[in-house]
Amino acid sequence: MPDQKKQRLKELGTDALAEALLELANRDEAAHHLVDRLITTPKETLKQVKSKLSKLKRSRKFISWRESADFARELEDVLQDFKAGVSDSRAGVEMMASFFETDDGTLAHCDDSSGHVGDVYRFSAKALFVEYAARCEDKDWLRERVLNLNRKDDYGVRDTLIDCARDYLSEPQIRLMIARLQELADMETKDYPKRRWFGLIESLARQIHDAPLFEKTRLAAWGKLSTAACVDIARVYQESNEAGTALSWLERISADETFQAHERDQLLLRIQGQLGNREKQAVVAWRIFRRHRCADSLQDLLTVIGQDKKDRVIMDEMQTILGGPTLILSDAAFLLEIEHLHEGERYLLDRVNQLNGDLYGALLPLAEIFENQERALAATMVYRALLDSILRRAQSKTYHHGIRYLKKLDKLAQSIVDWRNFDDHPIYSEHLKEKHGRKTSFWSRYRE
Repeated sequence: MPDQKKQRLKELGTDALAEALLELANRDEAAHHLVDRLITTPKETLKQVKSKLSKLKRSRKFISWRESADFARELEDVLQDFKAGVSDSRAGVEMMASFFETDDGTLAHCDDSSGHVGDVYRFSAKALFVEYAARCEDKDWLRERVLNLNRKDDYGVRDTLIDCARDYLSEPQIRLMIARLQELADMETKDYPKRRWFGLIESLARQIHDAPLFEKTRLAAWGKLSTAACVDIARVYQESNEAGTALSWLERISADETFQAHERDQLLLRIQGQLGNREKQAVVAWRIFRRHRCADSLQDLLTVIGQDKKDRVIMDEMQTILGGPTLILSDAAFLLEIEHLHEGERYLLDRVNQLNGDLYGALLPLAEIFENQERALAATMVYRALLDSILRRAQSKTYHHGIRYLKKLDKLAQSIVDWRNFDDHPIYSEHLKEKHGRKTSFWSRYRE
């Protein structure tokens, strides 16, 4: 076999290149796969792909959570083999449909709580399907193949091909698909399968900007409409440039309703813009900004009220933030986003007793920004909160994070001259050992 590979490589280049590639392939697994692809003909690749698809469909091997990322990469390799071995558009569509049908052998026997495997279907496989489908001339056959594929969707990945139908089907073809889906829905007697067909119709209606059809379908599926349904219907009308109708659907929702308040305001901002109601749009933009101050919401506000008001808005909002007694982490992040580091540091240090280390998702980015900007004291206070939370909860699986934070604290302490009214690092470390000294696994790993 090595001689056969060498001969194939010689056909692609020089003897010296063949020798070098073979030597590299013997040392490196990735290079080995690359060489195999270089010397494999499209016909051989297609045969290998069909064999892999057959194995995937029959597979009953369980893939654990730890193995899921590697398994996802194997599936990505299969898709790359598709591209290398299949050039005919109809054959490509059929092969990709077969790939989606492997979900019974892959997702059915996989702990995909990380989402790695499902994402291969929803993104990479969908993109390659569209690439073939867009070139496929037999749209009637293509439409029926997608419909038949979606008669079963136990793992929620096949409907992704309906969600992107506009990328490979014309509007008349999509309307034929909608008619067939409506027939399938009418044949169902149970709510769940009927609503699944209705959901696919909604997706297609949104893609062709048929808001009345979307509204009719949602009403047929659920009867009495929820707040979320009113928002969804309003959104499709807004996307269809029917802002007045979109507004009327939002107005059906009680002013006291808090559910999806942010989503509703974002939609209302676009609707008022389409209607040309600048004053009302500004009211909404201010409400969005003050609900969650960030660079994006600031930019949305300035787009409405004028970029020339940026400095005034920032100064007024800083005064409001610094004058409030409560620590709001999004406001702290906002001050850092707009590069007012001094104010952000003061805001946090004045409210250190309100830090909740359990909110690591919001705190860790703050700590890292303060650390990178050489605001060592502020970074120290946040890392202490994170470390205290880990040790208080006493879950050994998170100790490696705590050890990393404590080592950061050791390093940061060397650059802090003024500790203000906070305990310095030796005192803090002593208190830490007094309170958590019995957590021997933490301390032994810290001293490693």
